[in-house]
Amino acid sequence: MFDPVRKKEIPDTPEEEVRQALIAYLHDVCETPYHLMCCEYVLKAGRKTYRADILIFDKKGQPLLLAECKAPSVPIDRVVFEQIIKYNKLLKVPYLLLTNGTDSFFCRYHLWENRFEALTQIPSYHQMIQNTTETYAPL
Repeated sequence: MFDPVRKKEIPDTPEEEVRQALIAYLHDVCETPYHLMCCEYVLKAGRKTYRADILIFDKKGQPLLLAECKAPSVPIDRVVFEQIIKYNKLLKVPYLLLTNGTDSFFCRYHLWENRFEALTQIPSYHQMIQNTTETYAPL
C-alpha cells in the first residue's frame, strides 16, 4: 500500500491498515496537510528509542496531535494508554488519539493542569490549532 505521508510503498499489515485509515481521516475530514504529518516519529529517552505512530505538527513546527495505532485485534486498554502517556511526557502534545480501527479514544491534555479531557470527536486541524494557541508555549 502507498503511504502519502512517507511517500512510499509500505507493507500491508493490520496495524498499517489502521494507520492509513487514520491518515486518510485526518487529511480528508480534519483537513490536516500531509506535509505536517509524520509517521513513526523517533523519540529518545536516555538509551531507549520509541516510535510514535503519527505525529501532527502545527504550522510553526510544534507538535499538535500524537496518535498511536494498533491492529484491530489489540484492545485499547490501560497498557496502550500508558504507552502514549510515556511518549507524551517527552513531547507534551495537546491532543492524544488511540485507535485500533474499531475502538478509539481521543483526549486533550491540559499541560498546566496535568489532566486529560476525553473528547467525543476529533476537531479539524484549524480548530485544534485555534484551541491550543493560548494554552501551549512553543518548545
